[in-house]
Amino acid sequence: MFISNAYAQAAPAAASPESGLLGMLPLVLMFVVLYFVMIRPQMKRQKEQKAMIEALAKGDEVVTVGGVIGKIAKLGDNFIHLEVANGVELQIQRGAITQVLPKGSLK
Repeated sequence: MFISNAYAQAAPAAASPESGLLGMLPLVLMFVVLYFVMIRPQMKRQKEQKAMIEALAKGDEVVTVGGVIGKIAKLGDNFIHLEVANGVELQIQRGAITQVLPKGSLK
């Protein structure tokens, strides 16, 4: 009276190989979108940063990661001597340079 009858469901039809490919399509599309939205632009920025660091020359005016602005006094393989004031030089790593300023920015 209070309990309804339970009926067994029919067995599902055999899955075709095409349904497996269609099931993976959203996953593949997510990876493609992820590549073009996140990975590719980041690789491009890294390449530009590396080219900028390799092109540094004595006398360039630069900004460091910490926000220090100065003029390059000496260049080494891994380190740069940055003149931040008359007679005051800081030794920093090349990778700490974030931006090269146009000539004449410092006065």
